[in-house]
Amino acid sequence: MIILITGASHTGKTALAQKLLEKYQYPYLSIDHLKMGLIRSGNTVLTPTSDDGELTEYLWKIVREMIKTAVENKQNLIVEGCYIPADWRNDFTSEYLPDIRCICLVMTENYIRNHFDDIKKYENIIENRLYDDCTQEELIKDNAYYAENYGADCVFIDNKYDVDMNI
Repeated sequence: MIILITGASHTGKTALAQKLLEKYQYPYLSIDHLKMGLIRSGNTVLTPTSDDGELTEYLWKIVREMIKTAVENKQNLIVEGCYIPADWRNDFTSEYLPDIRCICLVMTENYIRNHFDDIKKYENIIENRLYDDCTQEELIKDNAYYAENYGADCVFIDNKYDVDMNI
């Protein structure tokens, strides 16, 4: 089983991947780690502040082939990050799709407005962000994008943050 976890910044993608790792013993790949490895090694001219569309196009080509390899080898893998395109299904034939599940974490505007202090409080629960100046309005806009584009893959966080997936 391949589990894709995507969503806007601060939605808990990495925390969910860590929970699933602990529960199911599935390894996970952070697309952010792949991004930084490629950038720091000089294997791309992209930077951490490059356009998200450019980063997605560049990284997804690599990640999708890793996913295909894992499916072919009947291996489990969790892949988490914001660089999973909304049309990810188009990159896999019918032989791969039954083994892939996508989860898109989306915080509602209500949740963001009522829990922004908590969102900021827990932003470093798994990884340390060196610099983060996200605002409520940015989070609302980014989460709305994911809600509009990922449809049935969305898990909405509205009243209480309690994301625990039973795969």
